[in-house]
Amino acid sequence: MTFYALVALIAAIASFAVGATVLALSHRFKLYPGIRDRDVHTRPTPRLGGIGIVLGVAIALAVASQISWFERVYSDPFPILAIVAAAVVMLVVGVADDLWDLDWMTKLASQILIAGFLAWASLQIVSLPIGPENGITVLSPTLSLIVTVLAIVLVMNAVNFIDGLDGLVAGVTLIAGGVFFIYSYILSITTNQSAFNLASLTMAVLLGATAGFLPLNWHPARMFMGDGGALVVGMLMAISTITVTSQINPSSIDRSQLLPAFIPLLLPFAVLVVPLLDFGLAVLRRLRAGKSPFSADRLHLHHRLLDMGHSHFHAVLIFYAWTAVIAVGTLLFMFVPWEWALTAVILGLIACTVVTLAPLSARKRAEAAAQSSHDAHGPLARFDPLDAAAPPIDTEFDENDPVFDTLTRSRRQPEETR
Repeated sequence: MTFYALVALIAAIASFAVGATVLALSHRFKLYPGIRDRDVHTRPTPRLGGIGIVLGVAIALAVASQISWFERVYSDPFPILAIVAAAVVMLVVGVADDLWDLDWMTKLASQILIAGFLAWASLQIVSLPIGPENGITVLSPTLSLIVTVLAIVLVMNAVNFIDGLDGLVAGVTLIAGGVFFIYSYILSITTNQSAFNLASLTMAVLLGATAGFLPLNWHPARMFMGDGGALVVGMLMAISTITVTSQINPSSIDRSQLLPAFIPLLLPFAVLVVPLLDFGLAVLRRLRAGKSPFSADRLHLHHRLLDMGHSHFHAVLIFYAWTAVIAVGTLLFMFVPWEWALTAVILGLIACTVVTLAPLSARKRAEAAAQSSHDAHGPLARFDPLDAAAPPIDTEFDENDPVFDTLTRSRRQPEETR
């Protein structure tokens, strides 16, 4: 575990150092796009944070190759070289899209080609926890290729779709990836595998790189990871998950061990329920409107949270909460009876739902009172989101504001006299 922490620390330092350098160069040479209608931020911000993340991962993997404890991982260096090469190519495509807005067919084609290359490099899903014999199915080479490509492309796009708020993707990755790392580490020990394996190493360096980038991306963000960063993060999460299946010998697993053994395979997809839901809803919404499924809009889940009245910070925390409940809840199934784990997950989901749907009381009271006050140009107008004088959506209301106090008191009085 100490050496995993070491390579993660190296990835974090490298990611932050490179990111800070890229940030300075981006401002010096104005390497940032203009503000789009769907953007939440209000000032031009560089979107090249993916460069720091990818270089942080590459540098940490290079250092790990010189550590004797990882000798078994590097006994066949081709898969690692394939991961680095795929990450660099995906970064280039993403950066090109961030700077010049590539069409969706070009981006999708590149994702499929990169996923196919990784599958060709033996990074494939070899079995699934379903089937008549011992509850598992060993996939044919063709089916393994298809399932692997679909999984990688799906996770890449799901992660990219939620990259709309400061610190969202980096924080979700740290939560989900941290739990996944624990899974893969425990699995490698319980199945008599080496604790030093490609799945755990890939996730460790990804965690370090995203942790190093997060200070630059925390609200208010000085830099975004952009498509180049989000697509690479999704790709590495998918690859780390897929690599786990190659560590499992299907014939050595009986039904009683099946769920713990394959939870690492299911975990990232469970954790990405919200992004995958956002992705599915977006595709259906756009197809129904006769548009490309990859066209952009401002109806993603994080946009809806802001429109409901949540501040930018609250919306990010809500995504963190959903991720933590599902990730930690899945982990509980390995250590406690399933009834207790299921109960904990249900209670956590209920709490997340209440927080998500409950409007911020101060904001809603102010908005309702302002809209009924017919004071379109006075001091109350700033509380009305339908008025041009309204503050940005993530501006917090101060309940000690005398204007706010007068406003809400006048709103309550008719109800009290009835």
